[in-house]
Amino acid sequence: MAVPETGTRSARDHALAVLRVRGTALGAALLPAAAAAVLLAGGAAGHLRGDGWDALRWAAVAVALPVLAVAAGVAAVIARARPAVSPTVQVEERAAPDLYRLIRDLADRLDVPAPSAIALTPDCDSWLEDRAHATRGRRLPRLGGARGAGAPVLVIGSPFMWWMRVAELRALLAPVVAGTGPSAHPDIAAARRFVRGLDAAAAVAAAAGGPAPRRLAYAFVGRVSRLLLRAGASHAAEMERMVAAAAAVRAQAVDYGLRVVAQEQVGLAYAGWDRLLTRVALPAWRTGRWPARLDAGVVSALTELSRRDRLAEGFATRLGERPACDLLEEPGEVDRQVSLLAARLFHGGPAEPGPDWAPVDWQEYPEEVVDRIWRSEAARLFAALRAAENPTLAELLDRLAGPAAGPGGGTDALAARIGADLAREDAARQEAAREAGGTPLPVPGGDGALLPPGGGFPLQPPRSGRDLLAEHITAAVCCAAVDTAGAAPGLDWLDGPALFVDGERRADLARPVLALAEEADPGPLRDWLAAVGVRSDKPIRLV
Repeated sequence: MAVPETGTRSARDHALAVLRVRGTALGAALLPAAAAAVLLAGGAAGHLRGDGWDALRWAAVAVALPVLAVAAGVAAVIARARPAVSPTVQVEERAAPDLYRLIRDLADRLDVPAPSAIALTPDCDSWLEDRAHATRGRRLPRLGGARGAGAPVLVIGSPFMWWMRVAELRALLAPVVAGTGPSAHPDIAAARRFVRGLDAAAAVAAAAGGPAPRRLAYAFVGRVSRLLLRAGASHAAEMERMVAAAAAVRAQAVDYGLRVVAQEQVGLAYAGWDRLLTRVALPAWRTGRWPARLDAGVVSALTELSRRDRLAEGFATRLGERPACDLLEEPGEVDRQVSLLAARLFHGGPAEPGPDWAPVDWQEYPEEVVDRIWRSEAARLFAALRAAENPTLAELLDRLAGPAAGPGGGTDALAARIGADLAREDAARQEAAREAGGTPLPVPGGDGALLPPGGGFPLQPPRSGRDLLAEHITAAVCCAAVDTAGAAPGLDWLDGPALFVDGERRADLARPVLALAEEADPGPLRDWLAAVGVRSDKPIRLV
């Protein structure tokens, strides 16, 4: 069924404007052929005779044939190009019958076609995605009935499934599901297909290689595609805006009050997800481990946030309601699949687990990730320091607090060596991944930030040489605390790897370490070591 009348009319007007761009391009391609046909028909009918007309006739044919050939080639590339499909985890109906039932009932209540299937994405967003081009020749599971035929796939952000309650998820998805109505409108659907085809053709052209003639041909296709995209861009954007507005209007009658609450939870889920990726998952990924329960970790992170912000009472009441992940038959297995996909998308790891790419449960995280990180960084620090065979904290303090290690003398050189060693290790990991046929690992950006393989926003903010040095000194101190003072590696859901002494997290190590790294002052750190009971004269166990 169509969207509300005003929204349909406005969106359809812009869709027709997009289709007029297609019609204009088609007309321009056919114009020489049409002129040649008129001239040939006139000659055959005994009109337009004479040497001048004959020359004009053959000139028109000479122009029309190559133009038609080029237009056919461009059209073929556009038609065969497959728009990119968002990487997701497909959720079959047998794996989530309650979720499918909820979405089907929601679509019936909104009086729109049901989505053709449901998938999860490791991100805090939800949308509809047309995948008809990617599923030709095989049937896609449908939510039910013929009304779901040809409808787009509903993609749901996986953190929402674990953090939100069932009623909140339904309210959040109401405007999204309402968008299936415009997908059934022929003009809007045709305009979307045209724009997606152009976008895919431009991407294909940009990635084309091979001999020079092939590259030139694809360069021409890319230029035409981008020209047509620019011509219809404003109308396509307005069409989508009108569609979204109409879907929001249609969804207003469904759980309007809950939608306000659900939108508040979206912001919280995003904050927890971002913190979990950057502070918790990224350190694990860099050691060859991927946390297998990232979505469950979102719940733990946000619960910890509520405790720190003194909101636990209100959150406890809300968390007593049924979570949306209960709509899945095996939430743990789905979380595992989404977690592996997140590692591939945000870090570039292999598609399957292996000896150097293993899943890690949260209870194993301190030993498998945190302790390994500390030992590796401590080893890198002492190697850069060219320390003795059995290094100690006492040696580290003496070297960094010596006459040649004042602010800006020896510490800068040490930080530079650590940075160079890190760069070499990253390059070696990338080469190993390429040799294994896996996805390339992230590469350092120009400002030192760690970028995902395909570019985009850095998962790790830029770190200066002093930051790296302080990080490695902290690792050495933590190793010594574990070895000599009964401390233990642990996990803070919001801050990542943490040191625990007598069951309590020690968050007071940063300032003494910075005093040593930036000011060559070992006094505050010596006081901290004495208070915790760390033996600085004992050798540190390294990897």
